[in-house]
Amino acid sequence: MIFDPGNLTLTFWNLIQPVDTWLITHINQNWSNKFLDTVLPYMRETYFWIPLYLFLLLFVGMNFKMKGWWWFAGAVITAALADIFSSQIIKQTIMRTRPCQDLEVAQQLRFFINYCPQSSSFTSSHATSHFAQAMFFFITLRPVIGKIAWIFFFWAFIIGYTQIYVGVHYPFDVFCGSLLGCGIGYMTGKMFNRQIGTLSLDK
Repeated sequence: MIFDPGNLTLTFWNLIQPVDTWLITHINQNWSNKFLDTVLPYMRETYFWIPLYLFLLLFVGMNFKMKGWWWFAGAVITAALADIFSSQIIKQTIMRTRPCQDLEVAQQLRFFINYCPQSSSFTSSHATSHFAQAMFFFITLRPVIGKIAWIFFFWAFIIGYTQIYVGVHYPFDVFCGSLLGCGIGYMTGKMFNRQIGTLSLDK
């Protein structure tokens, strides 16, 4: 018997596809309302969260001086690593058709954006990037803001969920992207605390 990794991969996606299709259909069709239809498409856009990024930049910059600028650099590196791993490596290796590109799946969905990205669906780069940032924010800012730091994961979850809701990613794409992002953010967050030092408001 010859081991064929290609057939194993195909079997894996054949098992995932029915579950993913069922979930995205329910999220997009059955677990929806007019409020979510209106708000969620905007929440996946970077410009929607500019006030949050500006607030974090000002908060960290004003309170931690040089450490704050290193924190900003760490956040940028985290986002860049997330993009490299998700968009440049995984998506170029695993070519999965997006739900909005699959004619059989697409006819079961409602779409809230004017275009369907042509890149691979796996993994969700939105989920990877935002969960990486959420983990970095959590690890570096929790000593300062306490338990409220968990809200960063809720923020990332909303963005990942939105990718499913609008029909551009399957749930499995978002789930794996979130795990990858958390791993990247954990690595950069721990490295920041070790190399630059833990942030603290104590003078």
